[in-house]
Amino acid sequence: MTTSRQLEIPLADGRSGSGPATWGQRAIWDVVNRLAPADRPRYNIGTATPLDPGLPLPVVLDALGHLLHLHDSLHTRLLPEPDGTGLRQTVDPAGTLPALVRDLPAGTDRAGLTASGAALHRELTGRPFDCGTEWPVRVGLVVADGLVRHISLVLSHTAVDGTGMGLLVRDLTALALGSDPAAIRAGRTTRQPLEEAAFQTSERGRKRDANARAHTLRKLRAAPDRLFPPAPAADPAARFPNAVLSSPALLRAVDTVAAAHRAGSSAVLLAATAAMTARLAGRPDAVLQVVVNNRFLSGLTDAVSVIAGDALLHLQDADGEFGAAVRRTHAASIAAYRHAYYDRRLLDAEIERLTADRVPLADRSCVFNDTRDLLPGGLTAPDPAVAGAHADGGTTLDWPVEFDPRPGLTYALDALRTPTALQLAMTADPAVLPRPSMERFLRGIEDLVLTEERALRR
Repeated sequence: MTTSRQLEIPLADGRSGSGPATWGQRAIWDVVNRLAPADRPRYNIGTATPLDPGLPLPVVLDALGHLLHLHDSLHTRLLPEPDGTGLRQTVDPAGTLPALVRDLPAGTDRAGLTASGAALHRELTGRPFDCGTEWPVRVGLVVADGLVRHISLVLSHTAVDGTGMGLLVRDLTALALGSDPAAIRAGRTTRQPLEEAAFQTSERGRKRDANARAHTLRKLRAAPDRLFPPAPAADPAARFPNAVLSSPALLRAVDTVAAAHRAGSSAVLLAATAAMTARLAGRPDAVLQVVVNNRFLSGLTDAVSVIAGDALLHLQDADGEFGAAVRRTHAASIAAYRHAYYDRRLLDAEIERLTADRVPLADRSCVFNDTRDLLPGGLTAPDPAVAGAHADGGTTLDWPVEFDPRPGLTYALDALRTPTALQLAMTADPAVLPRPSMERFLRGIEDLVLTEERALRR
């Protein structure tokens, strides 16, 4: 018989304080609070994985307790300022984190463990967070035969972004495997969210923000205001397909091409994405909204918080000779990344003003996100919603899910990594990019990179 119980993970003598919210906290808070309560859970960030052969429950609970001490974002609440114009973060020095434990009968097989873990994860991810009254993290543990056999972590997006979740899992893995929390803490110089907010409100922080927004506004004015032709009349409720191309060959080829052109592997994928955007749009330019994790900035290398930002990348002659395009993309992306850390509220206000004045602004409907290194090994596993490469090692293309319509989106393309393949997961507006075009897009990216790799080997 399966039973449920709730345990409490205590925090005592933790760091504390109160101050303005960070740019990242405010940006996500604004997005989530514009949604209906039923829609808010889709902004939760979660990861779940089986633990094989399992860990003792006290070990896992102890590791989670140390994790609370390492990262202030896990015991931070967010509350609007009394005048309603600002947002404030409060770091609690003490309290308890609930852990929902599901106890399974002895001898439960792997299928039963997997089903129970998936059900528990859905339960935890399906509820919105009240970030004013609760800490922004939930824990679920499946226990069988005296060991934790599955773990689920769900966080509010106001507390962590994708890279932050990967860093959190890295630390939890280390703690569960016996690393000394004091040693982990001693090796870090990363700013906690209150310290980050203090930097952002300083003269230096305000100058960085102003420079980044000015750079972005210049790009917005200079890039094309439309890439793809206007979509024909379509069903506004049509769901957006999700396609996943899994390519073992790309896993190797991206790094080979990057090394040959002295570029980052993300630049290779960006160049190929830009080329296919230009081809399918029928124009020489591509404009990509690129998600940047910002961990290369001083003091933010190991930040378990929400600091990712958007960079606008405008690539001209995007479908030119591919090797040259990779090198140009590498140089352009570095400049774009440097200006992806800014106050989103202020930028949005400037965009709203320019739009009201009928100033043409760049098409921002094509989104690229390189998520290959978000989750390290150890306690994590690839997202089960994304199929892995088939056993024969060849490229596969799957259509795992469909999503509700996403206003203002032409496509969103994520790069992911599994142990055996590089994956490209694409969600697109079917009125602009129907399924055959999506397949052409993804296979075109693969072909560009593999063709370049073959040319380099001659």
